[in-house]
Amino acid sequence: MSATNRQIRLAARPVGEVRPEDWEHATAPAEEPGEGQFAGRTRFISLDPAMRGWLDDRPSYLPPVGLGEVMRAGSVVEVTASNHPDYRPGDHVVGTFGVQEHVVSDGKGALKIDVGLAPASTYLGALGMPGMTAYFGLLDVGALKDGETVVVSGAAGAVGSIVGQIAKVKGCRVVGIAGGAEKCALLTDELGFDAAIDYRAGDVKRALREQTPDGIDVYFDNVGGEILDAALTRLAMRARVVICGAISQYNNETPVSGPSNYLSLLVRRARMEGFVVFDYAKRYAEAAQEIAGWIGDGRLKVKEHVVKGTVDDFPETLQMLFRGENVGKLVLELS
Repeated sequence: MSATNRQIRLAARPVGEVRPEDWEHATAPAEEPGEGQFAGRTRFISLDPAMRGWLDDRPSYLPPVGLGEVMRAGSVVEVTASNHPDYRPGDHVVGTFGVQEHVVSDGKGALKIDVGLAPASTYLGALGMPGMTAYFGLLDVGALKDGETVVVSGAAGAVGSIVGQIAKVKGCRVVGIAGGAEKCALLTDELGFDAAIDYRAGDVKRALREQTPDGIDVYFDNVGGEILDAALTRLAMRARVVICGAISQYNNETPVSGPSNYLSLLVRRARMEGFVVFDYAKRYAEAAQEIAGWIGDGRLKVKEHVVKGTVDDFPETLQMLFRGENVGKLVLELS
């Protein structure tokens, strides 16, 4: 193992967009595993919109990352040394190990993965948190029924791209909202969406009227703001609005913009519900098995945006999410 461990730590609480000076590029000794522990080298780091919320010192579903702490992140590590009975050198393990080159763990919250069945990065995407989020958000929270009309925002992202494909597996009409002609073409030409709306190109509300003539049965929201407001005007009777995220609001320096069209929920007897995927942890294996089956038979295509670099490239790579530059799951592969 290398004698040093490069890390990215939180140096300051961001106000609005995260700045380079909000991070500390640090070096620490690379630790050896103690009794009941294993050591590993980080191979892939997950980058997710939720990371922005973890930087704010306010109540949430997880405690905020502390000042001076290694940035929280899911990652895949390769075991390099072990005093743990369940892990051997060469094993690959997924867990929340943080943005650092080397880790030491007692195995709690970690899961050994088989990189012979799927690439390691896929366990951070379709077979990881994004896949679980899409599966339980759509099928449990959204209570999807075969043949319904589904609209998903952030549709070319890690979660949205899987939501739309699961809805197609279930025989639904699927409309994706994404930014740019290239992403919209991906949705319809490669991922099987019935239609795509480019929110940068024109009137989203009008496009929704055209693409959902019978209304929206399930709206899966990843962006919030004006797009959520537009979708609320198109709800079908007894519709379900699934609140997964609000990436358009994460860098706000002013209060979050709430939906002004919320009375549509009353008129259409609809419901809007937020969820956190960790609540479904006991059922992850169920979802992973079904998603793996859809991948295996070609009904679900895995989209990943892999950036090759070092730990020090994490801050700039994270910004790709908020500039809308990634297609599918964004992952940093350490060289």
